Amino acid sequence: MSSISVPVLKTEFIDKYYLLGKERIPVLKNISFTIEHGEYVSIMGQSGAGKSTLLNILACLDTPTSGNYFFRGSNIASLGENRLADIRNRDIGFVFQNFNLLPKLSVYANVELPLIYNSTPRKERQRRVREILERFGLWERHRHKPNEISGGQKQRVAIARALVKRPSVIFADEPTGNLDSHTTSEILSVFDALSREGNTIIIITHEPDVARHASRSLHLVDGMLST
Repeated sequence: MSSISVPVLKTEFIDKYYLLGKERIPVLKNISFTIEHGEYVSIMGQSGAGKSTLLNILACLDTPTSGNYFFRGSNIASLGENRLADIRNRDIGFVFQNFNLLPKLSVYANVELPLIYNSTPRKERQRRVREILERFGLWERHRHKPNEISGGQKQRVAIARALVKRPSVIFADEPTGNLDSHTTSEILSVFDALSREGNTIIIITHEPDVARHASRSLHLVDGMLST
């Protein structure tokens, strides 16, 4: 008996608007798409197109005004805050443009943090952190603080932090926006390798050169998917 594969995420006719006084300001309109396990998808759009709002919904940080969003088969609108927090802690990895590393913590401690939040046992934390830092060539820097390493190394630490909890999906929000062209190429090669290994990756970008690394692109224009 064959099993039916459930998509990692699925949106159905999502709308999002904000109220400014009595005026309704639309941000997303009629957004529908599906992302399967192992896909590498870019979401493109210029500033103000709605990328950040869509990312917040997909990452279970916000909810749509109308429509449905399913994460691994669960309708997000039906889940309580504790369950949503659990999904964020266990199933979602974030990589940001500004790295979002804690400056007073070492590289090791920054990468370990998500495992502390999701109550991974100490010995397992130690094993996973060392494994991922060695993979990215960062073990020799594990005692360094973020201000003691390069921009490319910071972004590799951020990717390691996202991966260490083995998430269902990795969200990367303009991950090369603060990097030079050489380091951008280096970081995109990391994402390419992660994709080949079967990781599900969603990369938010306004740069066509970055989007071309994905196997599929979604284009947002004025809050709507462009066909």
